[in-house]
Amino acid sequence: MRRPLALGIETSCDDTACALVAADGRVLASVVASQLAAHRPYGGVVPEIASREHLRAWPEVSAAAFARAGVSLAEVDLVAATKGPGLIGSLLVGLAVGQTTAWARGLPFHGVHHLEGHLFSPFLREAGEAAEAAPAEFVGLVVSGGHTALYAVADGRIEPLAETRDDAIGEAFDKLGKRLGLPYPQGPRVDELAERGQAEAAPLTIAAPGRELFFSYSGLKTQALVALGRLEEKGVATTIADDAEPPAPVLDLLAGFRAAAVGQLLDRLARLHRRRPIPLLAVSGGVAANRLLRRALPAWCAEREIALRLVPLPYCGDNAAMIAWAAEQRHARGLADDPLAASAASRLAL
Repeated sequence: MRRPLALGIETSCDDTACALVAADGRVLASVVASQLAAHRPYGGVVPEIASREHLRAWPEVSAAAFARAGVSLAEVDLVAATKGPGLIGSLLVGLAVGQTTAWARGLPFHGVHHLEGHLFSPFLREAGEAAEAAPAEFVGLVVSGGHTALYAVADGRIEPLAETRDDAIGEAFDKLGKRLGLPYPQGPRVDELAERGQAEAAPLTIAAPGRELFFSYSGLKTQALVALGRLEEKGVATTIADDAEPPAPVLDLLAGFRAAAVGQLLDRLARLHRRRPIPLLAVSGGVAANRLLRRALPAWCAEREIALRLVPLPYCGDNAAMIAWAAEQRHARGLADDPLAASAASRLAL
């Protein structure tokens, strides 16, 4: 194990996560406790429930991570915790744990931006292998339930290039799934069902505002909801019961929706590539697990001779390994935060 050893803490939303990562990016342990059962009755995340669940889950999650890594707290060299953006109550739980641990043991502390963690997560590897060193320059695409954004990364500096003007891509998937009566989290289930539909049978329009790079998923979501209403007018059942096979027109609509959603991502990447060639594209976030996106991106990049790094599936969702890995890189550049001064923020510019 290469030192320093980083303890990572992630509680930005509804996953309680703890990880231990070595200086070479080797993930010794990454444990995530889901709160799906607690939030499912409400169809989405309830902030106060989320913060209470983090408090309840942290002792067990952290104990499991240390046991899996085979190390003790005395062997930790630096501490990292997500400081934002996210649900403020949830953030405060993890940040307080990280701050007090670092202060009590006299360790360097890093308050990490959640999206910085995602940006560098495609360079992590599975099965305890050392991470790939991030190149000096690359373009990062972060796609999740709360974010759809492009960034240029150069020598550790992060430049925002484009973001969504309204709904994030994952948010649009979730809202469409909720309209269909699917249980939370709806987005992955929409993706799964779309695999059984024919996108060409229900094509939807890709939002294309001139030459702009920004994303917009509110219009696509509305298109899909209007199309569902028309199916209902024709007598097609659109409420999907558990484990029931939806009617073919609904499956086709979901496939068409997914194709347009992924198509918008590829469209914006093409626009950016024409403006400033992309040397390497690193794709991360929960929606990076989308089946169509993981099939489309390699072909799209190969056609344009763009190097691609797709985040490994275990690190697509919120996790503490990416927070610890981002902190390792900040630490190597001589950066650190005052554990007594770091503060959480629900909205935080990168």
